[in-house]
Amino acid sequence: MEFTPAATSQKVEKSSLFNSRLFPTLRSAAQRLACVVCVLGSGFFAAADEPQYAESGFRVFKEGTLPNDARLRRLRTLNDKYHPWTPPTTQAEFEEVRQRLREQILVSNGLWPLPEKTPLEPVIHGKLDMGDYTVEKVYFASRPGLYVTGSLYRPKNAQGKIPGILSPHGHWANGRFYDAGDAEAKKQIESGAEKFEAAAHSPLQARMVQLARMGCVVFHYDMVGYADQPGIDHRSGFNDVDAALQLHSKMGLQTWNSIRALDFVASLPDVDPDRIAVTGASGGGTQTFILCALDERPAVSFPAVMVGTAMQGGCNCENADYLRIGINNVAFASAFAPRPMAMSGANDWTIDIETKGLPELKQVYALFDAAQNVEANCFPQFGHNYNAVSRELMYEWFKEHLNLGDVSTTERDFTRLTTEQMTVFDDAHPKPADIMDGATLRAAWTAQSQQQMAALKSPEDVKRVLGPAVQVMLGTGISENSEFEFESSPAESARNNTVIFGSRVVEKAVFGHKGRGIALPSATVSDDNNFELPTKVVLWFDGNGKQALFQGEKLNPEILPLFEKGCQVLSVDLFMTGEFLGAESEYQYKVDESDPCYTFCYNRPLIAERVHDIVTIVRTYAAFNKLDDLGISELHIVGTGEAGVWVALAAAELGDTKYTSLTADLQGFSFASIDNAQHPNLLPGAVKYGDVPGLLRLAAGHRVTLYGANEKLDWKQTDSDFKSAGGQLTFGAGKLTITRVADELLKK
Repeated sequence: MEFTPAATSQKVEKSSLFNSRLFPTLRSAAQRLACVVCVLGSGFFAAADEPQYAESGFRVFKEGTLPNDARLRRLRTLNDKYHPWTPPTTQAEFEEVRQRLREQILVSNGLWPLPEKTPLEPVIHGKLDMGDYTVEKVYFASRPGLYVTGSLYRPKNAQGKIPGILSPHGHWANGRFYDAGDAEAKKQIESGAEKFEAAAHSPLQARMVQLARMGCVVFHYDMVGYADQPGIDHRSGFNDVDAALQLHSKMGLQTWNSIRALDFVASLPDVDPDRIAVTGASGGGTQTFILCALDERPAVSFPAVMVGTAMQGGCNCENADYLRIGINNVAFASAFAPRPMAMSGANDWTIDIETKGLPELKQVYALFDAAQNVEANCFPQFGHNYNAVSRELMYEWFKEHLNLGDVSTTERDFTRLTTEQMTVFDDAHPKPADIMDGATLRAAWTAQSQQQMAALKSPEDVKRVLGPAVQVMLGTGISENSEFEFESSPAESARNNTVIFGSRVVEKAVFGHKGRGIALPSATVSDDNNFELPTKVVLWFDGNGKQALFQGEKLNPEILPLFEKGCQVLSVDLFMTGEFLGAESEYQYKVDESDPCYTFCYNRPLIAERVHDIVTIVRTYAAFNKLDDLGISELHIVGTGEAGVWVALAAAELGDTKYTSLTADLQGFSFASIDNAQHPNLLPGAVKYGDVPGLLRLAAGHRVTLYGANEKLDWKQTDSDFKSAGGQLTFGAGKLTITRVADELLKK
């Protein structure tokens, strides 16, 4: 839009007004200029290299020019060629990262807080004597209605307690029952991948047999939907919007099964609980490093052909909402440090493991003076595998670090078991009557989550459970305690214009986030007649961006009464609003329809980006309030239009940040009403944690007013939390307008 100054307005030089209006308490021009580009850890005012600024009007950037925001790029996918991760540089930093990694895994898997561990009551039967080892059939309920099934290998004539090995399989056809067939077995032997026909037919059985012969108890268990796993298909049934809102996923089921399988192995009377190891390949490799990142009990691990910086795991059982945002499989593997871990690579997405992945892991292990405890070897002559060559590497690693003594790591031939010999269910041991199908299991999972949320009564419990969940879901990660860093130059931001409307001054700027390259076009309106400290600041967020401050070429008359009490009003174009629209960019918000987890595993939801923007701005202003020379007596946050929900979620993330009031128009919104993967407000996990009322429990100490609250949602506990915490939760009738906000402020 071309801007023609109205008769009552004039364009003035920015250098005379811009900084003094934003932060008038800075006495000198030098202080003001420095403040504009200060870095607050979370936020700064600055511009990127050579932005195309508008010379007039209310736009910050020229028409047809996008903000120089780093988020305007192609969404990340599992098939990206390179998923980098930079390790921490100190042990203390790594311990913080490890804790966040664990929380991110648990939240993404729908396991935060952890479900109740019900009694396993394992059924072990059908022992087969294979000469120097035995094989038994096992099944138990990891939770009511969900069963773990598998084969238990034991060495014969073992003395005392011996190591226990947990062995998940990957996506071999039929899993535990896998048979490569005659033609493929022949190829494996000819290529040098296998030595014996039995192993070439079933490399999975070969692994268990050799580990048992080396003196270990081995539990080989099924992935969901494979072999004896009844009731639930491996890939379908958990890939809809409702599943995302509840954080229900196949990965979550398998992770829980792995935790309970570890419980089972650790409970066996002949297993030494201090010598437990985990190994699996492909999808089993993913299960290995995920379990080992979460649980302290495994002493040694060997995730095969899955740790790397290329493709991160192709099945939805290896992807979950939020799982890999900002991190990769190497980061997950690092959480095992400093315990011994080795890996194998192949001519697949792990081919570069020795140069991309292992160096980062060595760096982490070196923080514990244990760089020797992590190794990786690639065998590029073979495709994706866990063949005899790779297995022998694992055998040597386990022999050393499980203290197996003088045992041979060389495989010998064995008698391959048939499917009939391995299946755990038979006439004497029929499938349990309480096995649930996918829909029934999801309903039970939802009910359990509701019970867990209802059990949160104290502010401490709410913060302990909801705090990490919201941190993962909204992904802001901003510290309020960051120190100021002042620069002496206003840099590119000095090009922004200032426009005067009578006694009102409109100042344009770029509000950003140093660490993430965020650039938000902003407009601040001040009263030119008020040379005193602005006693109140109103941060007004609207779904249409800063344009809400204006009507055509004039100021929105609704904001004018705010200046009677010395208010300053700031509004910005949150991500993908205002100036972010109307020009082509590489960024396209399109969620994978086959399963939303393929998008949200690697990318923040659009609503989370917008909430992050709000939190950044609020915390920046709140931090200024902590400086004697930058005092702001009142800080009010307002959300209108589509931004009402975003502002309400920001309240959940803001926690202990000090502000005077927050007012938002929810327009009857509920996350439970979302039925479209492309909905811009789709926030996985929002319904699991109580929808809008549940998430707002984290804001209980504040003064919050909500208009258009959905009456079908349960607000009772939220209201009780606010009262207990000394906050104030008020429900307004009708539509929220800025006039209503002004009226409330003018009453004071």
